[in-house]
Amino acid sequence: QVQLVESGGGLVQAGGSLRLSCEASGSIPSFYAMGWYRQAPGKQRELVARITSDGYTNYADSVKGRFSISRDNAKKTVYLQMNSLKPEDTGVYYCNAHYGPIDYWGQGTQVTVSS
Repeated sequence: QVQLVESGGGLVQAGGSLRLSCEASGSIPSFYAMGWYRQAPGKQRELVARITSDGYTNYADSVKGRFSISRDNAKKTVYLQMNSLKPEDTGVYYCNAHYGPIDYWGQGTQVTVSS
């Protein structure tokens, strides 16, 4: 059984920074791609950033240059460094592990950016 547990969310003023962490427990191979998604109230869940097992990354256009995703395979942990936060970054951030047809999701962590 694989579980993803996020941490690091909270309330921050616009222009501030937060670092999210997601630790995987259970048997999850390192070749899984890991990613962060977010869902704002009344909106669909969207991809924020993703990192493959060999370190290839891609980002939503809205966060390029401000957010950075990284992973530590030995610790089974993926991070999302968020800088220059904007009110529109507010939402619940979900960690995802993906391989082929398989997806695992965390329970989500709230990020609120005040103006």
